[in-house]
Amino acid sequence: MSKSTLFKSKVFKLIFLAGLITGISSSFLLARERNLGLGVILGEPTGVSFKYWTSRQTAFAGAAAWSFEEKTSFHFHLDYLFHNSNFLRTDRHQIPVYYGLGLRFKSAPRKDRFGVRVPLGINYLWSKIHLELFFEIVPVFDLTPKTDLFFNGGLGVRYYF
Repeated sequence: MSKSTLFKSKVFKLIFLAGLITGISSSFLLARERNLGLGVILGEPTGVSFKYWTSRQTAFAGAAAWSFEEKTSFHFHLDYLFHNSNFLRTDRHQIPVYYGLGLRFKSAPRKDRFGVRVPLGINYLWSKIHLELFFEIVPVFDLTPKTDLFFNGGLGVRYYF
């Protein structure tokens, strides 16, 4: 393993561990407010999904997942989202749409990638049972090892603590 690959691996593990510790500690502090949702996302990628609401219209969302594009690889992303609750509305329900900006790291054998994400999605929250259903399509512009455009997308569900 080269020094560059070893360094990237250690940096990624450190960042991932810091994010995981922050997320877990935040869940205990925010459990009463139900700002933290954990669940799954199915699609490209498939894995564990989380969302932390910072206000009524903004949130951080991310996933630690597996990607099945080309060869199986690990995928981690973190997005900052803006929600518009007035875009789709009925007499009884609000169905927020969201958009945002985020980062993606994808680790595959001999082909690590780092890129920028632009998520576009729709979600529905059942407040009585603390459940969220979401669907998103995400253009991903890879910056390393070369510039390239990919698309991610998925359907998911999260439970709010």
